[in-house]
Amino acid sequence: MKARYIFLLIISAAAAAAFLPGGAQAQDRNASRPQSRTASPNSGMLGILQHGEWQCALPGDAGGEAFIEVPEEAFRIGTASSYISPEGAGIYLLRGTEVVFTRGPKKDQRFRVLGENTLQKVNPDGSLSKLICTRVGNGT
Repeated sequence: MKARYIFLLIISAAAAAAFLPGGAQAQDRNASRPQSRTASPNSGMLGILQHGEWQCALPGDAGGEAFIEVPEEAFRIGTASSYISPEGAGIYLLRGTEVVFTRGPKKDQRFRVLGENTLQKVNPDGSLSKLICTRVGNGT
């Protein structure tokens, strides 16, 4: 194709895009970027939890037990960001103050770090659960 035909095609395409109602829109780069998933932590330094046995419990009441243990939520933190729960083993990611279980039976469960030995479960909608997990031993 001759250069002048290529030039005319480019000019006519630009004119059509500029003058046609509802014509060709430019790509929205923000819309085309991958959206952040709520299941992945988005800030903070990577870290690891304290190794050992973690016991989880719900708060009790003033007239009875101080807390109600939830054995099915318990887990043991091992090396290489791994955990073992009553249902099986998996891997977690600690980033900043957020823990996300990324593989295994607790996959997609999220916790907020309250202290070196305390975690609070985060509900799927992002609100904080009443479930608190505390490291009760080093597992040795």
